[in-house]
Amino acid sequence: MVQETILKILCDSLMPHQHFTLKNGMRVHLVPVGGTQAVTVLVLTKVGSRYETPSLSGASHFIEHLMFKGTKRRPTTLDISRALDSVGAQFNAYTNKHETGYYIKIDAKHTNLAVDMLHDMVFHSKFDQKELDRERGVIIEEINMYQDSPMRHVEDLLESTVFDGNTLGWEIAGTHKTMKAMKRDEIIAFRDAHYIPARMVVSVAGNIPKDIRKTLEKTFGSVKASKAEHPSFEPFTLGTSKQKVNVQFKKTEQIHLMFGFPSFGIGDDRNEALTILSCILGGTMSSRLFISVRERRGLAYMIRSGNMAYDDAGVFSVQAGLDKSRVPLAHKTIMQELRKVKKTGVTAKEVKEAIDHIRGSMLLAMESSSFQAEWYGDDELFLDKVKTPEQYMAKLSKITAADVKAIANEVLNEKKMKMAVIGPYKNEEAFLKSLS
Repeated sequence: MVQETILKILCDSLMPHQHFTLKNGMRVHLVPVGGTQAVTVLVLTKVGSRYETPSLSGASHFIEHLMFKGTKRRPTTLDISRALDSVGAQFNAYTNKHETGYYIKIDAKHTNLAVDMLHDMVFHSKFDQKELDRERGVIIEEINMYQDSPMRHVEDLLESTVFDGNTLGWEIAGTHKTMKAMKRDEIIAFRDAHYIPARMVVSVAGNIPKDIRKTLEKTFGSVKASKAEHPSFEPFTLGTSKQKVNVQFKKTEQIHLMFGFPSFGIGDDRNEALTILSCILGGTMSSRLFISVRERRGLAYMIRSGNMAYDDAGVFSVQAGLDKSRVPLAHKTIMQELRKVKKTGVTAKEVKEAIDHIRGSMLLAMESSSFQAEWYGDDELFLDKVKTPEQYMAKLSKITAADVKAIANEVLNEKKMKMAVIGPYKNEEAFLKSLS
């Protein structure tokens, strides 16, 4: 197979990549990528909203913002951004429910600047009280923005229902109340508990300079190891919540609807079969849901499926944007497709096409140093054993149609199904009544 051969050649060109641990316990991956003059430096920390307490809801995301507000050596935001802008670098950060990441993608000849900058920001940010108070307002506006974006906010509503009773159901940015109330010393204590070498990974990918290891030892390797206990979270167990539908009233022209089913943790071997199921159901423009809901009936512009995995739990979802008058038929059509895949399964042809689609998408992504840095960094942070893209595809290629049918019957359990809706419905009862 041509794609498989290309994938192997590309993977071979990247190997061997270096994997080592600095003297303080911080893990490092160096991933050479051919054909690029860029380098991506990514720093990951194992902390997110699921590690927080009620009064510190949103602290992980708040800390991410504050890392860009000045250090002792670079006192202001402008000092940081100007240094990176002057060499055309791309830089940003992100926070999710179980990790926080900071990255700089830069001309390879400026790799040392990227490493030094990230080390300075992550471990020497000032958290100035005035900047901290100013940023509260910025984040509150960010919360408002997400809540005003139904296509995105419906995902938060779904996870709050699927993970009801667990911090996995909390919103990443926190609330207006927590953002106004949390104190500087509480934020710094939370940061110091989580931003320790043993909980962090540095992943460097691209046209890596030969002296990178020396640079990393001088910067990240100089951070003192912490003897503090590693922070943990409350493991997710399937609750007994009777709420089936989480409804948010909003006068909108388009109804945003999501179906959610509890799935598996990030290291679970069943995720490969679930990935193929997602691709067949709603992962492409030729997928079952896309054809039946959009192409044949014209019920939605956007229809898709996906799976999100965390440490110990996940959620498999189907999402659609619909005109209110078409919700009953769309709901019926989606449920018919879910039941059909459980009853009759999928074909060997569909499985092969899904695997080829995933392989092709991965080939394109692998050309980016950013993708490579995140691939190895995330594996190191969450899995017992890091796998190459080639090893992942080899495992995916062993999935059969019988495996996909089995996983569909295991996951698509209507008794455990939850829904989230944003639209002109007063409550759950009103929405369910509209379906009849």
